[in-house]
Amino acid sequence: MLSPLDLSLINGPIPLTATTAGVLALVALAIRKNRTWWTRTVPALVLACAATTTGLKLLVDHVWKPWPEPLPVILTLWVGAALLAVCLAVARLRAGRWYWRLLSVVLALVVMTSAFTASNAHFGFYPTSRAVLELFTNNRVDLDEAAKPASSVLEVPAGGKLADVWQKPADLPKKGTVSEASIPGAFKARPAWIYLPPAYAATPRPRLPVVVLLPGQPGSPRDWFDAGRLTERLDAFAREHDGLAPIVVVADQLGARMANPLCLDSKLGQSETYLAREVPEWIKRRLTVDERREAWTIAGLSQGGTCAVQLAVRAPDVYGNFINLTGQREPTLGSRAETVKAAFGGDEAAFTRVNPMDILARERFPRTAGVIVAGRDDALYRQADAEVFEACRRAGVDVLWKELPGGHDWNVWRPGLYDSLPWLAARTGLSR
Repeated sequence: MLSPLDLSLINGPIPLTATTAGVLALVALAIRKNRTWWTRTVPALVLACAATTTGLKLLVDHVWKPWPEPLPVILTLWVGAALLAVCLAVARLRAGRWYWRLLSVVLALVVMTSAFTASNAHFGFYPTSRAVLELFTNNRVDLDEAAKPASSVLEVPAGGKLADVWQKPADLPKKGTVSEASIPGAFKARPAWIYLPPAYAATPRPRLPVVVLLPGQPGSPRDWFDAGRLTERLDAFAREHDGLAPIVVVADQLGARMANPLCLDSKLGQSETYLAREVPEWIKRRLTVDERREAWTIAGLSQGGTCAVQLAVRAPDVYGNFINLTGQREPTLGSRAETVKAAFGGDEAAFTRVNPMDILARERFPRTAGVIVAGRDDALYRQADAEVFEACRRAGVDVLWKELPGGHDWNVWRPGLYDSLPWLAARTGLSR
């Protein structure tokens, strides 16, 4: 029987009920038997809240511009509704009996909860209540304990696949481990999150393929474990493959939640050197991995997806595969001019030398394979993803196109990554 904690927060009765309750609560807050309330207070509050949320959207989209995408309209509307509910509740606290004042506070909280639920359903960040509750748990283990040096290593004959020689031990754990570790380098990154599959605990230990996975911007490595449900999905994949799954290192390409150094070596930081050299070198020193480029994949969502394509063409000796989940056409801070000015002091030629679309136009990559995932309803980047796909195809990349229902959100990013695992397993030797 399905636990209530596993009911969807993205579609179905919970978001529908929350939206209905929020609308009714807002209406209830607006109702009052007072002429001045209807002719002055409510119109003034509605206009003030509308002006505030409109100003907020203009500030974010055109002045602050913390990320290239505009603030979603649905988020703006729900922020406005929550603000209006708070203002109405505060106005009602000035008069009436105590229980009416208490009811006003409760109704405002209902609207705010509805706003969170509706926004979450739009972005698909927390798929269930269990995912929300897991924010307060800590199931990480120390990497030194989880990744002790192997006493023996399972060797794969030249030209063979790991799946051909792997035999699942009887005492193999059913679940993988999650650890957090700082990866030093030229770029000041936040700690990486590392998933080691059950097979990593085996003796002899197999040399496993690696996925370096990136969050979006704004974001952090933890996002792939909270919203992305990475542990849950990879454990399920491992169960279907006798404990085998890739090692996944969710690295930080941003440095801070709102930062965007563009995955380049520029005035904004040495993000490319970090991801193309220092992170792989640390992984090879620290973990038992398959070091062939064919066994290494760079993947990411949104800005991280753009970064995945960048590294696939800038470091093809390291990464033989990439997965681009609704990335942008090119690294951007909003416009080409703004990007070139911020990262290269206005030197267009310097940007062109490292821009993946320009590299794909002048070089070929017949030994690289990739998947590009687009959201069918992604008005921002679906066309850009199609252009990147065509550029990769013309450059000789063995590239696949996947189009999934949804927009620029976790409702596409989650299945986009996990539906690509069978393709990745075949390429990296985890399946026959």
